[in-house]
Amino acid sequence: MNRIKAFYFCYFGAMAALMPFLVLYYEQIGLSGRQIAVLAALPPLMNLFAAALWNGVADAFNQHKRLQMVAIAGAIGMALLVSQFKGFGQLTGAVALWAIFTAPIMPLADNAALNLLQGRKHLYGRLRLWGAVGWGLMAPISGLLVERFGLSWTFYAYAAILGGGIIAIWRLPLDSVQMGTPFWQGLTSFVRNRAWLIFLLSVFIAGVGSGVINSYLFLYMQSLGASSTLMGIALTVATVSELTVFATSDRLLRWLGVRWLLVLAFGAVIVRMFAYAAISQPVLVLPVQLLHGLTFSAMWVAGVAYADRIAPAGLGATAQGQFAGVSMGLASATGAFIGGFLFESLGLRTTFAVLGSAIILAYLVLGGVLLASHYRTRKLAPVIEH
Repeated sequence: MNRIKAFYFCYFGAMAALMPFLVLYYEQIGLSGRQIAVLAALPPLMNLFAAALWNGVADAFNQHKRLQMVAIAGAIGMALLVSQFKGFGQLTGAVALWAIFTAPIMPLADNAALNLLQGRKHLYGRLRLWGAVGWGLMAPISGLLVERFGLSWTFYAYAAILGGGIIAIWRLPLDSVQMGTPFWQGLTSFVRNRAWLIFLLSVFIAGVGSGVINSYLFLYMQSLGASSTLMGIALTVATVSELTVFATSDRLLRWLGVRWLLVLAFGAVIVRMFAYAAISQPVLVLPVQLLHGLTFSAMWVAGVAYADRIAPAGLGATAQGQFAGVSMGLASATGAFIGGFLFESLGLRTTFAVLGSAIILAYLVLGGVLLASHYRTRKLAPVIEH
């Protein structure tokens, strides 16, 4: 168990050193708002396809460990390549490749963690919280070092810390369980599962809001006059709430269940969007960051649990890949892309308010459709039974 904890620590420590500062790096080298929007949308968009593809291949051929090692090494190499490019065209290709290599890393790790836990899968959050520890320790350090040495430092820190992740899982068993049915037969049945599709749609709606926050919060703080140090502190505050939720996730799942924990997470996204729209001083971002534990950690724990529960035998990595692909891929890409264009025309304050309202409307429409479908099913049930 210590090896998977160490891996989570290294992976998220590396991400904390790089991800929050990428849009600032793009702005520093002179890219326009639209170009930044495209580059910010590329990683999650690539994640949508690459996570599902990589993890499907891993399940089909039972090559989870080999693919994980290739993915990590490729992610390190591509990140260093991104740091050497300044032109938009070159960056587009390098960022896309970096995203393709990064996409399967977390789903494969989550699937391995669940397999290691076996009958204690409710304790997944206690393993995953070490990722939050890595993020929380690295975030403020990164902010300080960026102020002193510049944004290019973040790429080298990412490579060094993620390299530690390779060492952590070198001897970790990553194989999946044996399939109950042939791969393509199980996959076809799974992707047509109505409950699974509704779950992915619900995650997508909330993920759009999270995508805007993750991509543009630092730019918003910068527009309010925040320093890089305050940005690092904001990440630390978010991490404290993240740690709290991960540490208590087994109790939350027992008390609320997967469905209501997801509802709580989705509601917190809406509150967070409107809260950012309402503040005028950068320091006020800090209390809002406490909601991160609900908008990310609660959603992730509940989503991983649901994906593991509903997936056919032997398709655990595939399910985790699809969940990650939608939440961290399609939804994040949509949020980053829409947010970039709204940011240029409306400003980030109005963008948060507009998208918060759109998320509420989307859930109302989805709820109405589900209620109508449920009503029709009950009305037709006597006829069908007859």
